[in-house]
Amino acid sequence: MERRNRSLKALSELRYVDSLESDEKAESLKSWVITYLSESKIEDFDLPIDDLNALAELFYKNILFLKQHRKNMKYEIDNHKKIREFLQ
Repeated sequence: MERRNRSLKALSELRYVDSLESDEKAESLKSWVITYLSESKIEDFDLPIDDLNALAELFYKNILFLKQHRKNMKYEIDNHKKIREFLQ
């Protein structure tokens, strides 16, 4: 029962994180992974099949988000480097 409650809480928090703005979302995803996946595996989640499907969908969606966020951050860092070089 405790494992199911923890799993439901994790899913609930992941749904909330998914609704945040870009920068907050990236930081919150990092925190979520540290909280729920650093000491246990995703296989340890005890959820009904519908909730597991929702969790899988959110995982996939957020992985794609993080890849795009990383590209955007890399572009911004490169752009700042160019500006700094130009100003010097």
